[in-house]
Amino acid sequence: MTALIDSLETDHEGYLMSRDSWSQPLAVELAAADGIELSEAHWEVIHFLQEYYENYEIAPAIRILTKQIGKRFGKEKGNSKYLYELFPKGPAKQACRYAGLPKPTGCV
Repeated sequence: MTALIDSLETDHEGYLMSRDSWSQPLAVELAAADGIELSEAHWEVIHFLQEYYENYEIAPAIRILTKQIGKRFGKEKGNSKYLYELFPKGPAKQACRYAGLPKPTGCV
């Protein structure tokens, strides 16, 4: 881990305890620790999740995420295959962690 990641308070799964601690450099570091370089496509999902959370005060499970991404960006992006290519450890869980959100409801 890096100094930025190590300096923040997280739960036992690496989710931020305070959303106010989130920053884009932190998201980049979290992704890099997982071997992922964030592309524009990643940021599209991350920013979508942050907006969704602001509106509904909940992080969406994968089924809802897939459906809502499809509505916003089109069916070529609103499918599990596309999202798993971006976030191989689980689109809802991994993307929410990068977005500074709590673990999505229904994720184990």
